[in-house]
Amino acid sequence: MDLSIVVPVFNEQDNLRPLHERLDRALKALGLSYEIIFVDDGSTDATAAVLRQLRGEDPACRVLRLALNSGQTAALACGLHNARGAVVVAIDGDGENDPMDIPRLLAKLNEGYDLVSGWRKDRWKGSPLTRRLPSMAANALISRLTGTRLHDYGCTLKAYQGDLARRLPLYGEMHRFVPAIAAQFGARIAEIEVNFRPRRTGASKYGLSRIVHTFLDLITVVFLSGYSTRPIQVFGSIGLLLSLLGGIWTMILVFEKIVLGYRIGERPALLLSVLLMVVGVQFVSLGLLGEMLARTYHESQNKPIYIVKEEL
Repeated sequence: MDLSIVVPVFNEQDNLRPLHERLDRALKALGLSYEIIFVDDGSTDATAAVLRQLRGEDPACRVLRLALNSGQTAALACGLHNARGAVVVAIDGDGENDPMDIPRLLAKLNEGYDLVSGWRKDRWKGSPLTRRLPSMAANALISRLTGTRLHDYGCTLKAYQGDLARRLPLYGEMHRFVPAIAAQFGARIAEIEVNFRPRRTGASKYGLSRIVHTFLDLITVVFLSGYSTRPIQVFGSIGLLLSLLGGIWTMILVFEKIVLGYRIGERPALLLSVLLMVVGVQFVSLGLLGEMLARTYHESQNKPIYIVKEEL
């Protein structure tokens, strides 16, 4: 199999046929053997019925239906891990990504890259600053903290070398940080401009809660990418700093008591200084526990984050 196309979908009954038609035109022009993997993330509309029809009409289609709505990351992971192609391309099921960009992604991938990510440069063209600026700021922050410089982390349209796609450890809501996770495997990453097609039917699955989830997931990615095997450096550093501050503060209070004759027993400063030292010791202990858990984290069994209910 030369190429696998992974399409995570959730309640996209009206977008599936137009997307399949555009994919069919773009892929047949390539002259490659391919498969289109639709991953139904527990849709509650007629998505499953439409996918059954597409599977019956096109033998290149594969359908994986998840037993529960497990989130976009789980659906994407399911598709990537079950892809058989030497190259894997992921694309959104809402029609916002243009399948005609796939040949350009593949051409860039053939230059020696392991992952090529799309950049929807015109996505916020004409949009108010309240949408454009937060998006730019978020992408800049993620690039800064992860060390992987991209303009558009949220674009699903990406081309992967098959071996990389099948071993990516995705969980939670980490689909936004795939390039940063791939970089941990030593992947060479590139970014090219792609078209953006506004959604015509259906409703967006994202809300304001996405900002909070993204920020929390970013903290997780940064920690796991830099300190997952050495948590003592994070918690131990905080603990030593707090203990040092508490110790210095306590010494000052002792000096005031013995030399200057001040009364310190009734002052809140004494309690705060002791508390700083105690919390510092707790942080160091937490770091040591983290060091012991790191081995378990890396050697534990890979528990799946999705359950395949049906494969057509």
